Amino acid sequence: MNSEQLSRFIAELTLDKRAEDVIIMDLKKLTNITDYFVICSGDSDIQVKAISDHITEKLEQENIKIWHVEGYQSMNWILMDLVDVVVHIFRPEVREFYALEKLWGDAGITKVEDQ
Repeated sequence: MNSEQLSRFIAELTLDKRAEDVIIMDLKKLTNITDYFVICSGDSDIQVKAISDHITEKLEQENIKIWHVEGYQSMNWILMDLVDVVVHIFRPEVREFYALEKLWGDAGITKVEDQ
């Protein structure tokens, strides 16, 4: 699975747990730190945890390694680093404060919605 397919797969996984405002940001032409951000929001600590846990479980089933996870204790912003894809699971107010979409405003953005 290439990085584009992986980002799409993860975005779809977030929707399984009713994540909101799911987007994929294409950063390949902007930086060499990662190819894609997958960004979503969860309305509560429980939902943010559920999204993160679901992604972890499904990636493990596919033998895809998550290299690093941050923010799991606070549940305001969980960052999951898969090297070529970085997943950001936010509470809405934290997402608005950090405004990654604006910070990386030149990135191509794909909105992902439930079919």
